[in-house]
Amino acid sequence: MNNLSAVLGAISHPSRRAIIAQLANGPARVTEIAKPFDMSLNAVSKHLKVLEQAGLVHREKQGRDHVIEFRGEPLRQVAGWAHEYERFWNERLDTFESYFTEKRKKKS
Repeated sequence: MNNLSAVLGAISHPSRRAIIAQLANGPARVTEIAKPFDMSLNAVSKHLKVLEQAGLVHREKQGRDHVIEFRGEPLRQVAGWAHEYERFWNERLDTFESYFTEKRKKKS
């Protein structure tokens, strides 16, 4: 559960989700990742560290550059956790649909 908490915490910030979306297209250097953001390189590095601690990215040093690669496996934990509640929401939506179907029948 600790890793799930780390992953949920990491993806809770919109900038980190944007970084993940960017890296889903392929690995990139830290400077390339920082380019579209209106924040300092230091701030982007801090976001990358959070993602790295959650296992969502992997950093590899290539000469002077740090190349960051997305790792999607930890998101499976989030999907698995959320899937446990799918039955609950399906039941509620089915009840909601039945209510409006009955209401529509009574109007006819």
